[in-house]
Amino acid sequence: MRYLSEEELKSAFEGKVFHLIGATADELGLECYVVGGYVRDLYLERPSKDIDVVVVGSGIAMAEALKRKLGRGAHVNIFRNFGTAQFKYRDWEVEFVGARKESYAHDSRKPIVEDGTLEDDQNRRDFTINALAVCLNEGRYGELVDPFDGLLDMEERLICTPLDPDVTFSDDPLRMMRCVRFATQLNFYIEEETFESLCRNKERIAIISRERIADELNKIIASPVPSKGFVELDRCGLLPLIFPELSALQGVEVMNGRGHKDNFYHTLEVLDNIAKNSDNLWLRWAALLHDIGKPRTKRWDSRLGWTFHNHNFIGEKMIPTIFRNMKLPMNEKMKYVQKLVGLHMRPIVIADEEVTDSAVRRLLFEAGDDIDDLMMLCEADITSKNEVRKQRFLNNFRLVRVKLKDLEERDRIRNFQPPVDGDEIMRVFGLAPCAEVGALKSSIKDAILDGIILNEHDAAYAYMLKKAHEMGLKEV
Repeated sequence: MRYLSEEELKSAFEGKVFHLIGATADELGLECYVVGGYVRDLYLERPSKDIDVVVVGSGIAMAEALKRKLGRGAHVNIFRNFGTAQFKYRDWEVEFVGARKESYAHDSRKPIVEDGTLEDDQNRRDFTINALAVCLNEGRYGELVDPFDGLLDMEERLICTPLDPDVTFSDDPLRMMRCVRFATQLNFYIEEETFESLCRNKERIAIISRERIADELNKIIASPVPSKGFVELDRCGLLPLIFPELSALQGVEVMNGRGHKDNFYHTLEVLDNIAKNSDNLWLRWAALLHDIGKPRTKRWDSRLGWTFHNHNFIGEKMIPTIFRNMKLPMNEKMKYVQKLVGLHMRPIVIADEEVTDSAVRRLLFEAGDDIDDLMMLCEADITSKNEVRKQRFLNNFRLVRVKLKDLEERDRIRNFQPPVDGDEIMRVFGLAPCAEVGALKSSIKDAILDGIILNEHDAAYAYMLKKAHEMGLKEV
C-alpha cells in the first residue's frame, strides 16, 4: 500500500470523468463522492474500473444531468426500484446511487432503504477498507473521508467491519463470504473480533442463494493463492455448510499405525500449484474436485493399507450433482471438469509404469484438446514430500509429454474419428444399424490406438475386411 498526499489524490483523478461529475454536482447543489473499491484499489495500486459514486440526494437525477451535459456519447440505464443509475461514457462506466441508510428483517438480506447522509452510507458498508470516500465537489475536490481508519487497516492488512460485526453479518450474511474473499484476494488477515463473529453467525448463510455463494467461491478460486480462502472457510465453520463434499476430505485416519495423507490439505496444495501456472477458472475447479471421490472409496486393506480405488470414476460421477447444487453452469464447463477428474489418474499410472505408445495414444484420444490441461493437473497433483519419488514422477511426465507430441505429429490421434465410419461399413456389407457395425467400428478404433494399423483410410478399410471375414460377414 502507498499513502497518497492530498495533491497526489487530486492528480489521480485528473483528466478523467470525475471533474465533470463534480461540476455537475455543484450545479445541482449536491454533495458527491467516489466510494468503495475504486478508492481502496487506488491506495493498493491495483487496477480498477469499479467506480461507484454516492450522491447525497438523487443519484438518478445526477446521472441524467450528466448525460445532458455530455450529449450523444453518454448512455444511462435507470433502476428506479433500487435508486441507482448506470452511466457509460467512452471507456468509463460509473454507478450512481443516492446516499442511504438500511435496516434488515431477520429472514432476508434485502434491506429496507431510506435516504441518508454520507455518514449513513459509510456506516452500511461491509468493511472499513471499502468505506473510504473521496469528495468530487470543487471546493473539497480530492478530500478523503475515512471515518473508520480504513487506511490504517489497509496498512496493517486487516479485514474488519465498520460497525459491530454481528450486526454486519447478520444483516447480510453474504458479507461473510465477501470477508473471506477479500482476505484471499488481497492476502489480508481477518481481524480477530470479525473472525469470531464469522464463527457465531455462520448458520445465517442459509438465507443466501447458491448463485451468490458460487460467485464468491469463483472469486476465491480465481485468487493468486486460493487455498487461503478455503482454510478460512474451514476455520470459521462455513465450509461444511456451503461445500460439504470438500469438507468431507478432511482428516487422517490411522489403522495399525498406518495413516493416509489429509486429502483436504493435499487438494489445496494441488489447487495452489495450478494457480501458479494457469488462470483457467475451470481447470482450478478440476484441481479442487480431483479427489472429491476419495471419502466414498476409502478402504482399509491389511496388505496394502489405505486405498482409494476408482476414486477418479466416483468423483467424475459426483461432478454433475455438485455443479447442480452449486448452481454452476451445467454445460461444456461442467463436462470439462468432469473429464479431467475422471482422467486425472491415467497419466500417473502411465508415468509409474513403462510409457508405452498404446497407452499414450489412448490417453490422447480420450483427453482430446484438453490433454495439456490434464497433464498440468497431473503434474500439480504430485505433492509427495519424498523428493526422489516426486522427481521420478515429474521426469516420467516429461517422457509422456514427449511421446504425446511425437504421436500427435505422427498419428493425428487427438479428437480423431475412425477413417472408416458406420455408414461405409453398412454400405459395404449391406447392413442396417446393428451390433456388428458397432463392433467393427470399435475394432478399427482400437487397432489404430494400439498401433496395429495407421490412422488412414486404406489401412482401416483393409483391417475392416479382415475383421468382417472373422465375424462371417461378406461384402455385397
